[in-house]
Amino acid sequence: MNTKTIIGLEIHVELATKTKMFCSCKNEFGAVPNTNVCPVCLGHPGALPVMNEKAVELALRAGLAFNCDIANDQKMDRKKYFYPDLTKGYQITQFDKPYAQNGYVELSTGKKVGLIEIHMEEDTGKSNHDEEGRTLMDYNRAGVPLIEIVTKPDINSPDEAREFVETLASTLRFLEVSDCIMAQGSMRVDVNINMVNNDTGNKTNIAEIKNMNSIKAIEQALAYEEERQRELLENGEFGIKETRRWDDEKLETIHMRNKEVGNDYRFSVDGDIPEIYLNEDYIKDIEENLPELPTQKQSRYIKEYEMTEYDANLLANDRELAELFEKTNELVNDPKISANWILTELSRRLNETEQSPSTMNLSIENFAKLINLAKDDKVNNNVAKKLLREIYESNEDPEKLAEERNLLQISDSELLEEVVNQVLEENPESIEDIKNGKDRAFGFLVGQAMKKTKGKGNPVEINNLLKEKIGE
Repeated sequence: MNTKTIIGLEIHVELATKTKMFCSCKNEFGAVPNTNVCPVCLGHPGALPVMNEKAVELALRAGLAFNCDIANDQKMDRKKYFYPDLTKGYQITQFDKPYAQNGYVELSTGKKVGLIEIHMEEDTGKSNHDEEGRTLMDYNRAGVPLIEIVTKPDINSPDEAREFVETLASTLRFLEVSDCIMAQGSMRVDVNINMVNNDTGNKTNIAEIKNMNSIKAIEQALAYEEERQRELLENGEFGIKETRRWDDEKLETIHMRNKEVGNDYRFSVDGDIPEIYLNEDYIKDIEENLPELPTQKQSRYIKEYEMTEYDANLLANDRELAELFEKTNELVNDPKISANWILTELSRRLNETEQSPSTMNLSIENFAKLINLAKDDKVNNNVAKKLLREIYESNEDPEKLAEERNLLQISDSELLEEVVNQVLEENPESIEDIKNGKDRAFGFLVGQAMKKTKGKGNPVEINNLLKEKIGE
């Protein structure tokens, strides 16, 4: 049976504002439950919402970066439903007039996944279930600004879905729109999937899958649904339009409820929030101040610095690493060496300490000094790596530290020539071995010279001098 998978995504992204969407309560993860609340976000009678201007700005950044058409006139609506996560009994959102439409996200294959819309709304509270079966509500998250990104059903495999989400999250982090940490709920993904039998045209009904807290879970859930829905088609069945959840332990999707329809929400205009008009100058100013995006940065690194696609991708898709690389390279003036140190030795330190470039103690100036010491052969690579382990915590000047500990490499040609002459005089049999094609003897002579300089001789200079002398 020849089948095609059809996937659409609905992605909720919390905006990185200091306060909530319609009140001055803190937008803060991990606070003591129900401490970041007020009459507005708790929906007390008579409390009036006031729009967060920064939230609108961040939302526009996302819309513009994803190539959307931006609407000048905005209104907010009420989405009504009975559930305890919003005490006022409705969610403030955008129903029929989203602020951004008709955008796209381009994948590495060149395929463009279309965006139906991006709309602004407020987040809901969080339900916490205890061991006694009770549900405890934390309203700190209620009212936090969100954007919901709705794709067209253009995705055709779990792998494409994974890349789309990774690309989207990377871009939003670069824009400083959101940190997109799925484990903390600042990015939440619902997937809609069904399958079509290309031979008969029969389709399964769409299943929406919720409760996925990682990109891996998205891939696994979609792969499971592909198999489940393929079996339905093979048996001449179509399933029901339903909402399912992903079970990380059983590694399967489980039926939750039949899918709601739009009429269940009884949308209406929110009369407490005036209509908003975004003039063209305001939109243009935000667009002109967008940073270079990851795909653009990656292409530039490959073209301008002749970097491998793999290295360029690692740097370009992490804003902090990219900034660290560019500032370091300004001082080192060698992009390949700078990238190599960041992606190997420094990344190892960052991973071990669970830090990021912005939280580490090591300054860019001292990091660049260390790279230049190795680049200019003032210390060998092994010494430089040991120094990095130390200055990563202390942020000491690496050159001063190397001088104090007598670690600087000897590159004095006259002194090294004297050492090489001594080694050759003491080991005439090795010279004969080299002339007879025994290459190991050359390495022995290099080792003897390094030993005489207590490991501080410049190995490149020693190699060149030995070749010159033996050739004579």
